[in-house]
Amino acid sequence: MTTALLRTADELHTRARAGRRAVVMTMGALHEGHATLIRTAREIAGDGGEVVVTVFVNPLQFGQGEDLDRYPRTLDADLKIAELAGADVVFAPSVDEVYPGGEPQVRISAGPMGGRLEGSVRPGHFDGMLTVVGKLLHLTRPDVALFGQKDAQQLALIRRMARDLNFGVEIAGVPTVREEDGLALSSRNRYLSAEERHTALALSQALFAGRDRHAAQEALRARAREVPATRARAEALSAIGESRAAADAHAVAKAVPGGPAGVRAAARLVLDEAARMRPPLVLDYLALVDPDDFTEIPDDFTGEAVLAVAARVGTTRLIDNIPLTFGAAS
Repeated sequence: MTTALLRTADELHTRARAGRRAVVMTMGALHEGHATLIRTAREIAGDGGEVVVTVFVNPLQFGQGEDLDRYPRTLDADLKIAELAGADVVFAPSVDEVYPGGEPQVRISAGPMGGRLEGSVRPGHFDGMLTVVGKLLHLTRPDVALFGQKDAQQLALIRRMARDLNFGVEIAGVPTVREEDGLALSSRNRYLSAEERHTALALSQALFAGRDRHAAQEALRARAREVPATRARAEALSAIGESRAAADAHAVAKAVPGGPAGVRAAARLVLDEAARMRPPLVLDYLALVDPDDFTEIPDDFTGEAVLAVAARVGTTRLIDNIPLTFGAAS
């Protein structure tokens, strides 16, 4: 299969369509994370459908002092990766094609969620992101659009936009792809020196520490529920690493499963240590949030949550997150 390179929406619209069209939106500089998205799109579209990969570096979502000019542009390599992953089309429009007449006067607002976490660090970023995603959805006319869960807040906002504004397109999330050392794949990883990359591993390590603490808390409470409410219960809990005070049977039975505070504390320890490394990690935020609105969850929260982190190492800014589930077992 040869992947077609198209530059205009008219070229895309004149293609014959039989099955479902699945779109993967990118800013280029494709890597294995993008390839995973494309392969998943291929599975969803099926042999009779069509997979379109967009390559467009959107100027609206870069703030003052950010790396618009520095952002890598590797279209020839992107075409090869897209083809190997199963794309039928790479749609690489010019800025004039996407924004005829200059920057749009009417834009999509990300609302309150767009001002939290990434939005507080990068004002206006999500308005620009939603505006271009909305335009590309109109230009490509897909049945389903796929986005990576690494950009969890972006994914949540796109889903909200599609729902609130009746876009009539399915929005699918695809799990984060990581390198062997745990670092989440990103086009910006190429900017890291060897020393900076070593420090940057603290992002994923912090998330894993929070996840492991959560798993340990859940295991402790599961065992508490299994052991009769007697002195033997406290002794059993003490034997798996908790103090007798912490392992008091009544306290454990009444404790909130999962312990969001414990998850945050475990992750914070890793990040605090990385802040003392050379080069240091400079933290933007660590947050444990409700994926519906990206507000911090309370200690009595039950349901799905996202543990998210963003930081700078040298001149490179990186983000990462993992999903967690909080809830009492019956």
